[in-house]
Amino acid sequence: MLRQFAIFISSAILFWSSAALTDTPSVPGAKAYIISPKDGDVVSNPIRVQFGLEGMGIAPAGIDAEGTGHHHLVVDKDTPDLSDYLPTGDSQVIHFGKGQTETTLSLEPGEHTLQLVLGDKDHKPHVPPVVSNKVTITVK
Repeated sequence: MLRQFAIFISSAILFWSSAALTDTPSVPGAKAYIISPKDGDVVSNPIRVQFGLEGMGIAPAGIDAEGTGHHHLVVDKDTPDLSDYLPTGDSQVIHFGKGQTETTLSLEPGEHTLQLVLGDKDHKPHVPPVVSNKVTITVK
């Protein structure tokens, strides 16, 4: 009985591990971009950031729909590791798991960078990743 339980647990762990590591394909040619603000803009708080996406659709986190994902906004940080789950609990990687396509930020005066990373239902970047160019703005 104990041996059967151990085999069951081992199988469950193996299944969960392989399921968790499954890559979600992106649609060829898909592009994420920031609609506004534009690169080089001088802005004031509050800052309205609008997200753009071509070639794929938006779906909330947890929804497994082919060719979809949800946005993550990277603020003042290098692009996260695109081969692993996007960080949680990091105020510089903001998750939009309800499928939001814009947000309002308040940033300290000075220069800031913004970048979008599309995540799959589990907050993992697609393969290949769908990532915007960085936009640099100045808050006055």
